[in-house]
Amino acid sequence: MQTFANWEDVPLFDSEEAEATFWTENRPDLRLMEAAVSANAEVSESVTVTLRFDPRMLARIKRLARQRYLNYQSMVKQWLSERMEQELRER
Repeated sequence: MQTFANWEDVPLFDSEEAEATFWTENRPDLRLMEAAVSANAEVSESVTVTLRFDPRMLARIKRLARQRYLNYQSMVKQWLSERMEQELRER
């Protein structure tokens, strides 16, 4: 079984059969799952910020999130977290 360390490695599926095949052959890396759990623990300690997006960009973000069965705000936070970790590793 293969593991993946980034949610972007999960493809967009053409059918439920393709999705089922993917999930029988792949699983998320433990660190990715731990990050998701720890992100939920931080909810009570979160701070609200305002970001302005081009309406087309926001629509595309929401569409991607729906395809991954995620809330678009959670997906954006996940992207930011992953990028921050990448930047810190590259230092």
